Amino acid sequence: MNDHQRKRLLQEIEELAPKALLGSLSETYRRCGNRKCRCHFDGPKHGPHLYVSYRGPAGKTTGYYVPEVAHASVRNGIEAWSRIQACLRELGVANKARVIPPKSRPAKRKNPS
Repeated sequence: MNDHQRKRLLQEIEELAPKALLGSLSETYRRCGNRKCRCHFDGPKHGPHLYVSYRGPAGKTTGYYVPEVAHASVRNGIEAWSRIQACLRELGVANKARVIPPKSRPAKRKNPS
């Protein structure tokens, strides 16, 4: 990786960081509390309801409900987090190659048979 590519990755990380949200998304469909509602019979359930889950400080999975008005912002934030992780992986691989150069392969020996 050359210096230009490295700078591009760092710039992308810097641009994404302010909107990044940790976690992954899931959508659920649920029944409501009204026993006469269609969702308790053959009708479709209510939803999708959006939830974010992530691993908390104690290592346990936790999460939160996302109100409908925030769906787009949260989806963008989760995508930004994912892209930052991809950029950091790419940068980490490049940094390893700078610190520990790839081993040169030893010359193949001719088999004296």
